[in-house]
Amino acid sequence: MQNTNNIHPVFDQIINKEQKEKLLNQKAKVLWFTGLSGSGKTTLGASVEKELFNREFLTQILDGDNIRSGINKNLKFTEEDRVENIRRIAEVTKLFLNCGVIAINCFISPTKESRDMAKSIIGKENLIEVYVSTPIEVCEQRDTKGLYAKARRGELKNFTGISSPFEIPENPDIIVNTNELTLEESTKHILDFLIKEITC
Repeated sequence: MQNTNNIHPVFDQIINKEQKEKLLNQKAKVLWFTGLSGSGKTTLGASVEKELFNREFLTQILDGDNIRSGINKNLKFTEEDRVENIRRIAEVTKLFLNCGVIAINCFISPTKESRDMAKSIIGKENLIEVYVSTPIEVCEQRDTKGLYAKARRGELKNFTGISSPFEIPENPDIIVNTNELTLEESTKHILDFLIKEITC
């Protein structure tokens, strides 16, 4: 095991977040989308990013599949690995936040414990939780990858919503049901809340 006595952070020598926010003319925040597979998290996150880009905000999307094909490709879908997946994501997100960037995170993050851990790492004051509350029946209808069908046949273990639970957020900052709202309406709903949080 590595001796942590040999680790010496130099955060005090690094240009701070406030200075970088001033350079970018924006306030760094984390928009954290949570919801079932197929609920529309990434589609909605990409739409929000496009609108922010058009308004000259600097953003970065972090998405479940992209992260698991890179930094977290060694993790499986056990409960322990899912927790580690969110922990790493939160730590990476914190780096973007400290650069003054607006991070748009699209992850199932199915448990209250995992979401609370992310908030503790990133800072609750920095994180805007968006619950994409699309019903599971709609998510299954949209499932182009056939994941729900495989899960119902028992071919996929620990699949959220089927063999693994999804704990509905208790007090999300924003709730969006993409089954009731169009993509444009959902995007506007989020931006109406977000813009005041990121404008200097």
